[in-house]
Amino acid sequence: MRLGVIGGSGADLFPVGTAVDRVASATLPWGECSAPLQRWEQGGHELLFIARHGEDGNIAPHCVNYRANVHALKELGAEQIIALNAVGGINKDAGPGRLVLPDQLVDYTWGRRHTYFDGQHAELKFIDFTEPYDSNLRGFLIKAAQAEGLDIRAEATYGATQGPRLETAAEIARMARDGCDIVGMTGMPEAALARELDLPYASISFVVNWAAGRADGDIHAEIQQYLSAGVGAAARLVDRYLQLNN
Repeated sequence: MRLGVIGGSGADLFPVGTAVDRVASATLPWGECSAPLQRWEQGGHELLFIARHGEDGNIAPHCVNYRANVHALKELGAEQIIALNAVGGINKDAGPGRLVLPDQLVDYTWGRRHTYFDGQHAELKFIDFTEPYDSNLRGFLIKAAQAEGLDIRAEATYGATQGPRLETAAEIARMARDGCDIVGMTGMPEAALARELDLPYASISFVVNWAAGRADGDIHAEIQQYLSAGVGAAARLVDRYLQLNN
């Protein structure tokens, strides 16, 4: 299997001692990727990784070239995509330290280049997005999480906001009324673009802070406290998923 992964630093994913190739992000029909792709062998499979926010982490969520990133993975033969997303917790069952595998989302973003099928660059098409995440891929990830002994929430609604600022307490209250369990800034249009390219797509979301107004304390301090552990747990889940697919 050739697995595409989109997230933060690839160094948090590949095992120590792994030989990693860098694949230059050539100019694609949709522009430049966020960063050169990294490719390595793991568990009998090939991983293709791209750092969503760039190698230096300086690309804001609304400035990410999502179309180029997803298209590059498709061009290099990725058969499915797992997205790694750091998120804030809205629902009381989605607090800091929890892994979440969302099954639904609400898109609050605006102005992002969000489709290949715009009638100018490609034929106008209307995709079915009733279930934004691939159910089969999610099912395998749930089994992998159980096998790894990870505490996960297997169903949740991801609310995608514009960023880069964090949300107000009133905005989070509205999102809660809308049924959102977690909030992040990079879930869309990534999921829809993968669907347009017929790539099974799922998100491993790790909660790194309570969203605005859901708890007292310094949000940024929470993020620093839980981010590394969340990335590590997500890496364990990806590795177990690969093992189960041998």
